[in-house]
Amino acid sequence: MMKRYLVVYERGSANYSGYVPDVPGCGSVGDTLEEMRSNMVEALEFHLEGLAEDGIAAPEPLTTNVDFREDDPEHGVLHCVVEWLEIHVPNPQKLAATA
Repeated sequence: MMKRYLVVYERGSANYSGYVPDVPGCGSVGDTLEEMRSNMVEALEFHLEGLAEDGIAAPEPLTTNVDFREDDPEHGVLHCVVEWLEIHVPNPQKLAATA
């Protein structure tokens, strides 16, 4: 099954870092935006696969926007990129059946 998650990439002085608001604990880094995207797909798929192996369903992608407060800027973040990533989400029941 495919699901579409909102991801946030933050540009710092040396690289990009990224996170998925709907998947706590899932993040990645990359030197360029292209590398960041690739790393985030890998990190998110790996994270969701680990959850499925533990019999835990993937979190539902509920976030549709991100609010950045102008009066409270992130320390060291030069700019942010927000986009959707479509990810293959493993089925916990199918993984349990094959184990």
